[in-house]
Amino acid sequence: MKKIVIGLLLLGTLLFAELQNIWVTKDFLKKDIKIIDIRTPGEWRETGIVKGAYTIMFFDEKGRFNVPEFLEKLDKVVKKGEQFALICRTGSRTAEISKFLSSELEYNVINLGGGMMKLKYEGYKPVPYKP
Repeated sequence: MKKIVIGLLLLGTLLFAELQNIWVTKDFLKKDIKIIDIRTPGEWRETGIVKGAYTIMFFDEKGRFNVPEFLEKLDKVVKKGEQFALICRTGSRTAEISKFLSSELEYNVINLGGGMMKLKYEGYKPVPYKP
């Protein structure tokens, strides 16, 4: 009986977590969804950022990460259950981080495939990064 209850609880939590993988477009940016840019400050300065995006670095320039620090900053921007999108340079980093946030921590995440490179290729003009 205990195993059944635990199984139902786990199944219930999975119903609240959601992961969507979509190709980023200029039209998507018009939606009222918070965008979290997980790149590094150097990348933000180099290419600019999506207008209105929140800059919360996940991996540093050496590939290191600090999950508790990232989550502390993320939780100041999005509420649990609120849908938001992650963007990086090409979508590779966000693909992995989105899976983790969704399956392990029950966030409602959209992974923006193609990232900033796809947007810029399609003519999107990012805004300068201002720390």
